Amino acid sequence: MPAAPVSFGRRIADLARLHPDAIAITLARQDGGEDRLPWGTLDRWVNRVARLMAARGVGPDTMVCVGLYNSLEHYAATIAAWRCGACVLPLSPRMPDHEFSGIVGLLDRKFVVADRDGADLSKAAVTALRDGGDWSAEDLADITAHPGKAIGSGGSTGRSKIIVDPKPWARIPAEITDIARIGFRSRDVQLVAGPLYHNSPFTWSHYGLFEDQPLVVMERFDPARAVDLIERHRCAFMFFPPIMLLRISRLPDLAARDLSSIHMIFQTAAACPVWLKRFWVERIGPEHMVEAYGSSEAIGQTQMGGVEWLAHPGSVGRPNPANCTMKILDADLNEVPANTVGEIFFRPLRHPEPTYRYIGSPPAKSTPDGYASVGDLGYVDDDGYLFIVDRRVDMIVSGGANIYPAEVEAALTEHPAIADAAVIGLPDEEWGRRVHAVIETVDPANIPTEADLAAWLRQRLTSYKLPKTYEFTPALPRDPSGKIRRSALVTERETPA
Repeated sequence: MPAAPVSFGRRIADLARLHPDAIAITLARQDGGEDRLPWGTLDRWVNRVARLMAARGVGPDTMVCVGLYNSLEHYAATIAAWRCGACVLPLSPRMPDHEFSGIVGLLDRKFVVADRDGADLSKAAVTALRDGGDWSAEDLADITAHPGKAIGSGGSTGRSKIIVDPKPWARIPAEITDIARIGFRSRDVQLVAGPLYHNSPFTWSHYGLFEDQPLVVMERFDPARAVDLIERHRCAFMFFPPIMLLRISRLPDLAARDLSSIHMIFQTAAACPVWLKRFWVERIGPEHMVEAYGSSEAIGQTQMGGVEWLAHPGSVGRPNPANCTMKILDADLNEVPANTVGEIFFRPLRHPEPTYRYIGSPPAKSTPDGYASVGDLGYVDDDGYLFIVDRRVDMIVSGGANIYPAEVEAALTEHPAIADAAVIGLPDEEWGRRVHAVIETVDPANIPTEADLAAWLRQRLTSYKLPKTYEFTPALPRDPSGKIRRSALVTERETPA
């Protein structure tokens, strides 16, 4: 008889029975210490939290909002919600109260785990249940299936919405053919460097637990600490967005560090500058790099390994025909020729079965034949490889020319004195919008001149794409997932003081 799928909530209990004393999660604290959580302790902790949640009404129709920093408590609360049959919505604890309440306020049935006024459960209350309390550590009734996760978004316009994954989270252990293409293997040590409120760290770390991967979870990302953890724990699989790859690449001693344990770096979340991707391909080998492009809506995905990337540098790959089909369309929804920029549309293979559900927003733009877009622009080359240009909402029209911020940012961050950059369009009487660069330098005492930057960029970009104005800041407000809300940067600079 074929093996039956197992829910993610149930799988933790199965692994706890298999090896209760083995370490499931190691939390790398910011102070340099480490907290280790065995499978058996995790399972008992989860049951106590789940019983408390169930007693307070959490069930299959509840959205459990987990607004905690990376912590052992985050995993305990998430898996406990799944034991109750609930869906989990990880949220950033750094959100302003207005944005947090805007997202949570969209929900009819919710249970909030956060250190905020009005929360149903605080981190301290979850901690107290780890080794005791008034709730039993015995298993609850078996949950054979449960929804997995939802992702909250303030949106590029600031309007709150929630992207819900409608499929049940259940798999057959060790049957990973669908994710083996990105180098994912059972029992590898996984480094979790990104924030758990971001889709990729949340998803891949829980897939890791399901596949018996010991997790090494960073309380907060630090490039030097990440390399230390890779060496010490022999980490094999990790998700790094381009901003993390950039910051690690700037480490002065990186060439002497031991990265031989790395089986695969999975990179997505933002366009990766060609120079940065080439740096990593040369540092660890192209066979240890894989890149994907998609969205939280799961309407489609492209993917490519490092070896393939060398033949198509800058591309994010081609669609997997077993997953989706793709078209590049113009404003009138007509398909454009190769090497022509248009809007990227995908149609899932299982269409019309939905891959997402929005709360607080109408569905994504779609065509009559079922292709959908989340607003990204790109083009395909003659071989069908996709190249991302930017998001339509971020495109700058200056003097009648289309300028894509990601291209200018990639050229800026290649400069050795620049740690990070965001490029936006600001109102201008002559140009309509002028290109403005907001820059964070590696050393605040070593700020390059505007003439130096212009000379640097002229070697890499057409002249009309060069910023007309520059601004230097001690800390660029890029979130830990590697994304910038450029609209917020524009608003701050357009609003009179």
